[in-house]
Amino acid sequence: MGNSFGCSASGERLVSAARDGDLVEAKMLLDCNPCLAKYSTFGGLNSPLHFAAAKSHNEIVALLLENGADVNSRNYCGQTALMQACRYGHWEVVQTLLLFKCNVTRADYLSGRTALHFAAVNGHVRCIRLVVADFVPSAPFDSINGQSNGDGSDASNIKSKYDQSALSKFVNKAADGGITALHMAALNGYFDCVQLLLDLHANVSAATFHYGTSMDLIGAGSTPLHYAACGGNLKCCQILLARGASRMTLNCNGWLPLDVARMWGRHWLEPLLAPDSDSTIPMFPPSNYLSLPLMSVLNIARAYGLQSSITCSDDAEICAVCLERACTVAAEGCGHELCVRCALYLCSTSNIPSLLLGPPGSIPCPLCRHGIISFVKLSGSPAKEIKLHLSLSLCTPCMLHSREAVRSTPTSTSDIRKNRVASVSPDFFCPVTCSPFPSVALPLCTCSEGLCPTCEPHEVATQEESPNRSQPASGDQNKMERVRLEKASCSSMFWGRRSCSREHQCNSEINA
Repeated sequence: MGNSFGCSASGERLVSAARDGDLVEAKMLLDCNPCLAKYSTFGGLNSPLHFAAAKSHNEIVALLLENGADVNSRNYCGQTALMQACRYGHWEVVQTLLLFKCNVTRADYLSGRTALHFAAVNGHVRCIRLVVADFVPSAPFDSINGQSNGDGSDASNIKSKYDQSALSKFVNKAADGGITALHMAALNGYFDCVQLLLDLHANVSAATFHYGTSMDLIGAGSTPLHYAACGGNLKCCQILLARGASRMTLNCNGWLPLDVARMWGRHWLEPLLAPDSDSTIPMFPPSNYLSLPLMSVLNIARAYGLQSSITCSDDAEICAVCLERACTVAAEGCGHELCVRCALYLCSTSNIPSLLLGPPGSIPCPLCRHGIISFVKLSGSPAKEIKLHLSLSLCTPCMLHSREAVRSTPTSTSDIRKNRVASVSPDFFCPVTCSPFPSVALPLCTCSEGLCPTCEPHEVATQEESPNRSQPASGDQNKMERVRLEKASCSSMFWGRRSCSREHQCNSEINA
């Protein structure tokens, strides 16, 4: 279908330009035929937008979207450009896609994974922060409730509960087999992702399902603590226990997290996971990757764009951070003014603890270190004087594929804040699909100081070898070990051959 929008040779040239990051070639092709932005490779595997997003060519991503490429287009596996950017950790591309109002709740065809799953499975915490931006209001719930009085208090309480409900539903959306983003981050030992997801109301007791293809080597009914025990990261287990995870939860195989740790040879976890453990669990502060003002500045950038140069009058204040653009936003509280581009970059990248600055998630002001919880648009410059930058002009629809009837554009920042969650349809929170979940590489040792003294190197290809070499022999243990080895000897732990083949085709095309 995509090949009909232009010459196949020109489309392949655009694909090559998107893959290689050749912006000049891409501009020339799209100037001649803007409909090439909708081109897809033979068989519909990937579009130029998928290539550019996977390869972190941010300017080409924006160029394609300006020329009518569908920001939510899917490849052969049902994956969007946002999923590809989150898979490889290209947070700047994620930021651009969000500015073009991509749908973060879409799930792929293979296993019901969202962009949040792709970011969590590879430990890209900045991508997680950006993906949930439209669900985290730019003011803490406690302060909203504390500042309200009279009749407004009830409305504020209802509003905050709705925001928390939408956020929790999105963060806990399960893929095939009931696997959540928290399961995947815990399995692979990304403790910063685990900490952020828990702060975003991830369910620490979520259990995998008995249907679908979950991690067979652990078993259905497993919690994130079971997965963390398999992964072997001590800090992940500590964070989960500190947030309410139970050592006594049995999965459908009758295994405790301690049993899973023993099966996989994670002996350093046994003192912590033992049911009668007296190990001291440290207290963990809120994640440094929370970002309260991100929603406010993201909505301002969507409504007014980013200034690429100084276009205001001589009396306009210049941003003290970049010294290039005029100030367009101000931080609530300290009142310091920045350009929207610098404010957006600050909210997307900051990971400084905010305990001494303000509520969790506040961002330190670069000029006075005051905790910022929200940005507001400056009223000094009319909107017509703010020229949209090429890479952030919002959704100029293709004349042949107008989407104005289904897209509603807020007319003011207040409307954006009021409708920040209304655009998320509950229909997107669909049940998990019957397709298997993708493969995840299991780390054999995830200690931050290197290999553990009791851990010997293993080859990934020889999965038939037992990682547990120091357990006492017993009938039950041998039976469990035999079951584990039988399941490990199959061609893949998580996914079927058909799904493996489909995703391999898409990925091999991108990485060719």
